[in-house]
Amino acid sequence: MIRVIPTQIEKEILIDAPVDVVWRMVTEPDQMDRWLSERADFAPSPGASGSIRMSARTTYNIEVEAVEPNRRFAFRWAHRDNENADQGNSMLVEFTFHPEAGSTRLRVVESGFDTVDWSEEAKRTYFDGHTNGWPRLLNRLRELMAATT
Repeated sequence: MIRVIPTQIEKEILIDAPVDVVWRMVTEPDQMDRWLSERADFAPSPGASGSIRMSARTTYNIEVEAVEPNRRFAFRWAHRDNENADQGNSMLVEFTFHPEAGSTRLRVVESGFDTVDWSEEAKRTYFDGHTNGWPRLLNRLRELMAATT
C-alpha cells in the first residue's frame, strides 16, 4: 500500500503567556536556543539569511520569509548541506500567534512537501519525524513559558 504524504504538517498549542512574550521566544535567536535549537543565528527580518543548528550533526540554512510582529513569523530551512533555502529544496515553517484570554494560541505549519525535489522516501521520513517532533518542541516551549512567567 502506498501512503500519500500530506502537503503540510499543522500543530498548535495554547501557551499561558501573552502574545508579545511568546513572540520573542519564537523569533529571537537567543530565545529559540532555549526550546528549539542549539544555536540560531539570523536577523528576524524579511529576506535575512542565517542558520539554525539543531545538533552537532544538523545545521540548516534559513531564509526569513515573513515578520509581522505578534502575528506571523515564517522562514524556510534547507535540509542539504551548503544550500541556500528556496522553494525547491526547503520547507516553509510558519508560526501564527492568536491572543486568547490572556494566553496565546501558537500554530505552526510546515509546508512544502509538494514542491521540494526530494525522493518520496525522504519526504516520508521527514514528514514522520517532524510530525512527531513539533509537538515535543511546542510542549518544551510551553513548559519553559510556564517556568518563566
